[in-house]
Amino acid sequence: MLDGIFSPTHLLVILVIALFVFGPKRLPELGKGLGDGLRALKEGLREQPPAPPAENKDQAAEVKK
Repeated sequence: MLDGIFSPTHLLVILVIALFVFGPKRLPELGKGLGDGLRALKEGLREQPPAPPAENKDQAAEVKK
């Protein structure tokens, strides 16, 4: 069922590789930084009001005809 990139086996392999590359002491810091960044991104997306629709002068002129 979970044959995509996020299958448990693939995530485990990625975690083991990250453990070898960054070491056991630095890995929690990287995880915390990644979590903080994702949380800030989600909050920023929630706070941002939707952009007004852009009007194209050519399209508006065609509609008036």
